[in-house]
Amino acid sequence: MDDIVKQAMAKWPNVPACWGWLALDARGNWWMRDAQAQAAGAFTSGLPGAKGSRVEHDKLAQFIARNYLADAQGCWYFQNGPQQVFVELEATPWVWRAQWRDEALHLHAHTGAVLAPVQVRAVLADEQGAVYLDTDQGLGIVHTQDVLDVSQALERGALPEPSEVASVLLEKRYGFVRSPAARKAAGEA
Repeated sequence: MDDIVKQAMAKWPNVPACWGWLALDARGNWWMRDAQAQAAGAFTSGLPGAKGSRVEHDKLAQFIARNYLADAQGCWYFQNGPQQVFVELEATPWVWRAQWRDEALHLHAHTGAVLAPVQVRAVLADEQGAVYLDTDQGLGIVHTQDVLDVSQALERGALPEPSEVASVLLEKRYGFVRSPAARKAAGEA
């Protein structure tokens, strides 16, 4: 976490949290969801305008990534100064970028963090063909452009044999919340 964020938290300890205004898609992109986007529907609804606007500013995306955390209930958030901005997840809290080189699978997260060394505990595939890696860092979806690299690692025996999983079971099994805003609206947060 950035020092400036820690200082702001100490200076203003009781700033209310923000729900529904930030999202992470399955390709590791951050999305800003203003009131109009939220009114259009859930981030994952596929409805026109519901996604919001993709964060294009590199420094802002890096700031969000450096201050991306989870609470005890498995809700992921961006610590924006003294305010927690809870993140709507299209898939999982992590998006893994994978590269097969030098007879090893090299992973890094959508946040830019390099996972080295990393232990992959399980390889999962859901009903739509999405691939997930359960690592010592947590569960993440493999970026669609990197599935071939994971396949190469599987063929070389560098990863555990894959198993099938229903995507609706991932949240409960791996302890994360896809929609903190929906949970808050239901009175569970």
